[in-house]
Order: sequence, then structure tokens, then C-alpha cells
Amino acid sequence: MLRYTALRFGLIVASFGVIWGLVRLRVLPAGLGDSNYLWVGLLALVVSAPLSWVLLRGVRENAALQVSQRVERTKANFAAAAGEEDDADEAARSGEPHTA
Repeated sequence: MLRYTALRFGLIVASFGVIWGLVRLRVLPAGLGDSNYLWVGLLALVVSAPLSWVLLRGVRENAALQVSQRVERTKANFAAAAGEEDDADEAARSGEPHTA
């Protein structure tokens, strides 16, 4: 997950650098007044989104798989803990001592 985030951030920074260079070379229009960096930043976000969708597909799928596995482990641990609590409640109701 951290790898995907770092690569996504790097893609945004690289897009910013390329777009800033194109604005300085007057290939792309500059923003109004002092809004040039805001213009370049917004354009970098817009350009990097579809690029990351294509270029980072494999990394994104691996990150999603890791998150999914972590959620499944958490659900299993929660179910196991709930089962132990249920066993303890049943033992308390029946008057038998509970062994953990």
C-alpha cells in the first residue's frame, strides 16, 4: 500500500515538473497573474490520474489484495474472539467452569 502511494505521489510530482516546463516554454498557457503554480498543480492532478490508472494497475491490484487479506484476517480474529465470548457466556449460564 505504501509503495502505491509513493508511486502515485511520484507520478504527480513528475507530471507537475513536465507541465511546469511546458508552461515555461509557453507550449501551455500560464495562469492568470500569480496563479501559475495553482494552474500547474491542478493540471498535474488531472493528467496524473489517468496515467496512474494505466501505469500503476499492477501495483494498485497488489495493494488492494493486501488490504482485502488484512480485512479477512481481522474478520476471522473478530469471529474467533466472539466465539470464545459465547463459550464463556454459555459456561457461566450452565454453571460449569470455563477453560480457556
